[in-house]
Amino acid sequence: MRMLLTALCCLVIPIAVAAQTYAGKVTAVKDGDTIEMLVKGKKLRIRLFGIDSPEKGQPHATKAKEFTAELCFGKTVKAVQQSRDQYGRIVAEVFLPDGISLNTAIVSGGYAWHYRQFSKNPLLAEAEMQARKEKRGLWKDAHPVAPWDWRKHKRKKAS
Repeated sequence: MRMLLTALCCLVIPIAVAAQTYAGKVTAVKDGDTIEMLVKGKKLRIRLFGIDSPEKGQPHATKAKEFTAELCFGKTVKAVQQSRDQYGRIVAEVFLPDGISLNTAIVSGGYAWHYRQFSKNPLLAEAEMQARKEKRGLWKDAHPVAPWDWRKHKRKKAS
């Protein structure tokens, strides 16, 4: 019986952690895919799930940050945790006061890629396809460089 309870806890606890929901005011936009929220007096850094925006120093990074800020800065949003990343940040889908997904809105606006390595969300895939087709945001460039390729190149160059 004790082994069964232990096994069930191992299955239920990760699900409970992943399903954690936070509501709070966006107090900072760190970049196009990372925000900071004030939740019950505590600052939480949130990495937006399933998307990847241009890195600092990369074309469109500033515009991506500004676009994200226009959508959410100063607003009370809801973040539904999916996981934590290697830096300990909460990885979440964030919903604006009107219920629209911030993650999808950024991709739709053309300021982030659907991060397919970590997400199979068909709405994000469709949003990216439409943004590319309509040449929104970073898709105006003939050959935009994905942030994961930019980071890889930067690491390679540094070593």
